[in-house]
Amino acid sequence: MHSTVSYCLPGGDLQTSGNALEDGALDDALDWEEEKEMERLACEGDDFVPPKIMLISSKVPKAEYIPTIIRRDDPSIIPILYDHEHATFDDILEEIDKKLTAYRRGSKFWRMLIFCQGGPGHLYLLKNKVATFAKVEKEEDMSQFWRRLSRFMSKLNPEPNVIHIMGCYVLGNPNGEK
Repeated sequence: MHSTVSYCLPGGDLQTSGNALEDGALDDALDWEEEKEMERLACEGDDFVPPKIMLISSKVPKAEYIPTIIRRDDPSIIPILYDHEHATFDDILEEIDKKLTAYRRGSKFWRMLIFCQGGPGHLYLLKNKVATFAKVEKEEDMSQFWRRLSRFMSKLNPEPNVIHIMGCYVLGNPNGEK
């Protein structure tokens, strides 16, 4: 399989590699394959239904009712209601890990929906933590959150992993599209 990897060199120059196994990416590729195999073993069996995470901000009107309503229709949807005012990125990630482990140890989510407030080009994820394209690139805690979140995404899913956003029109401007 051939892929292209882009990375930033000291000084800000963008370097593109045509082979994912060059320049230290070998470890990442091995980790990916190891994690994929561990997920495959955890999810064996005809009874396995891939989990879907629904992350719900407490700022969403009537948010406390959503988990009960959702679970009625599809038990593979794992609703996680978090406290917008007091939660941290670590709290959210720990809850996702705990819920996925309870669903089936070693499973990863195949789809995710984030239900929060926001607007064109921004998401109100946490109090005083507005996700914008610029902040995701520049603020370490924000970029770490998205990187760590990606570790919970399925490596077995044949479709591209996508995070859906509900509750705001984040794509309403060019930065939101990025």
